Amino acid sequence: MPTWDSSQYLQFADERTRPCRELATRIALGTPRRIVDLGCGPGNSTAVLAQRWPEAVIEGVDNSPNMIATAQKDYPAQKWTTADIATWTAPAPCDLVFSNAALQWVGDHATVFPHLARQAAPGGALAVQVPANIEAPAHRLMRELAQSAAWRDHFPRLPREWFVQEPAFYYDALAPLMDRLDLWTTEYIHVMENAQAIVEWYKGSGLRPFLDALPAADQPRFLADYGALIATEFPARSDGRVLFPFLRLFVIAYAR
Repeated sequence: MPTWDSSQYLQFADERTRPCRELATRIALGTPRRIVDLGCGPGNSTAVLAQRWPEAVIEGVDNSPNMIATAQKDYPAQKWTTADIATWTAPAPCDLVFSNAALQWVGDHATVFPHLARQAAPGGALAVQVPANIEAPAHRLMRELAQSAAWRDHFPRLPREWFVQEPAFYYDALAPLMDRLDLWTTEYIHVMENAQAIVEWYKGSGLRPFLDALPAADQPRFLADYGALIATEFPARSDGRVLFPFLRLFVIAYAR
């Protein structure tokens, strides 16, 4: 798994939290009593859940000590656990198993998603949001740069990136277990101050595996080369800002 920096991630807290709010709003449950937030990061998603269901007992789970430390500091009223969400099992069935922009880093979705669905109590739900833009230009440019003549010696093999399947995959994986499913995609068009802001965005997420593979001394040069490519791919609009499309997939599976 990549290393994480909560302060870098939270530079774009509003943009990263908006899909979480929209997922939470669409969950059709009455009053869930026990909720777990898998891959809670610095707690911004858990705070959304606490606002929506203030009477619920909510636990945030993340494998990054840095993220959990930030969550504990900013939201001391909640319960926080450092654990691997890929192998997490609920000690008791949850009314809501929630995950915002985390499960893309976990492998074997054919096994993991049904396992998580089984952690939901009867009448409960599994609700997941994941990015669905691994083939978007910003990600393509990461791979192309790593394979370029200037950098290929630093990357004898490409780092393991996150991945997400097509919506039909999740339907087929979950429909036999669940009562009903709600699936949709949304492409957000983020208005960024400039192209460098896209680099800063990915320094907190998609670039992590590439940066982790490099010595610290080489990381600034890789980021500069990547920034030059991004500036060409995402031209400034008339006011100098840059439009940054970002596709996300949402899945809500309701337990029988």
